[in-house]
Amino acid sequence: MANDETIHPGENDQQITLIDDKGNEELYNVLFTFDSEDYGKSYVLLYPEGAADDDDVEIEAFAYTPDENGDASSGDLFPIEDDDEWSMVEEVLNTFLADDDMQ
Repeated sequence: MANDETIHPGENDQQITLIDDKGNEELYNVLFTFDSEDYGKSYVLLYPEGAADDDDVEIEAFAYTPDENGDASSGDLFPIEDDDEWSMVEEVLNTFLADDDMQ
């Protein structure tokens, strides 16, 4: 598990509370999750709760262990430390954002 984050179930499966190493809690919404066959992992991308659509928001990405329902709302988050793995996650995110802009 990441040293500075712990997750707790949010009010629903679409929210995750991150707790930093100082005990500060921040609620995040799940943007989307995906699996990578190349890395054999599941990933979750999060953005801060309350961010407006026109805000420039920082998106957090983690590998995660799905719960018994396959959700990211409870379980463990792991930091992505490999540069190639980060590149793959960024590519998936960019594709998602480009597809979202077309709708």
